[in-house]
Amino acid sequence: MPQNLLDFDLDGLTAWFTELGEKPFRARQVFHWMHQSGVSDFAQMTDIAKSLREKLVQQACVQAPAISYAHTSADGTRKWLFDVGVANGIETVFIPEDDRGTLCVSSQVGCALECTFCSTGRQGFNRNLTVAEIIGQLWVAHHSLKTEPNRTTGEISDRPVTNVVMMGMGEPLANFENVVTALGIMLDDHAYGLSRRRVTVSTSGLVLAMDRLAERCPVALAVSLHAPNDALRDQIVPINKKYPLRELMAACRRYLVHAPRDFITFEYVMLAGVNDQPEHARQLVELTRDVPCKFNLIPFNPFPDSGYEKPRAESMRVFRQILQDAGLVVTTRKTRGDDIDAACGQLAGKVADKSGRVMKRMHKEAA
Repeated sequence: MPQNLLDFDLDGLTAWFTELGEKPFRARQVFHWMHQSGVSDFAQMTDIAKSLREKLVQQACVQAPAISYAHTSADGTRKWLFDVGVANGIETVFIPEDDRGTLCVSSQVGCALECTFCSTGRQGFNRNLTVAEIIGQLWVAHHSLKTEPNRTTGEISDRPVTNVVMMGMGEPLANFENVVTALGIMLDDHAYGLSRRRVTVSTSGLVLAMDRLAERCPVALAVSLHAPNDALRDQIVPINKKYPLRELMAACRRYLVHAPRDFITFEYVMLAGVNDQPEHARQLVELTRDVPCKFNLIPFNPFPDSGYEKPRAESMRVFRQILQDAGLVVTTRKTRGDDIDAACGQLAGKVADKSGRVMKRMHKEAA
């Protein structure tokens, strides 16, 4: 079976070329062609010797996940469904703004953490994505968007994707090695050259893996918090039973020693009557008093049979004001792409859960 070269960072590709008896600079050339030029046909890599190109045709390929469909929202948000196997799909979302283009990338087929308000979590878990399947989402988005003019300026950009957030389907830190390798490719100047400040990993709170990420690849960190106390978080974010808030806050403080930003972003999905009351906001102030942070409040995006409702605008206003009065930086996420089910918490894809309940195994892998 041909080796998919999208599975390699530059060090891995160099090692593979060395095994072929090729010089290291050849790996760098191919790496450029793949990631900077978006070329998957070895015959088009014109500065590489013909004999090497013929060898690569026999032994390798450059293959991103196949696109099952692509939709564009009325607000310009783009969503792709990628085929990653029989009855399996992953979804990727591009959110254009005047000053940036943010790509939301998936790390797993489904998710095993079972957060109760998340559509993806309701689908069950199938498997981790490979490096090629993770970086392939950026590869497809980056090179397809390079041919399209900006909706506001009309200009075509060489770098349409300026930010990447690992906030799509799955828990990134439960697929640690593949995610870290993909992050390295995103940051590599020979590939996409993204700044560590512009790449964000979101986690529900896998504490041991957070420490490993700080050592291996400290990018910006977002923590899916969603509750100000253990009793409530145990209910809606079950991983909290393994890593309660005291341990999670300590891990956040440790991470900040290595982080490219001087704060942690806490994501907080607002659920009407569940976690959106003034007392919840006051508890959050106390919980995060020793953690430099900002809050991103996310109004719940309804999906069928969720059991939750979107909060009232007044509830969100009061909640936000309490946090701001305590000196916290607070943003409210604008709902984007909900007409194509691309809003936060709505990514579900066509997931087939072949593994049953795998929570215990996922926790063991994360540890």
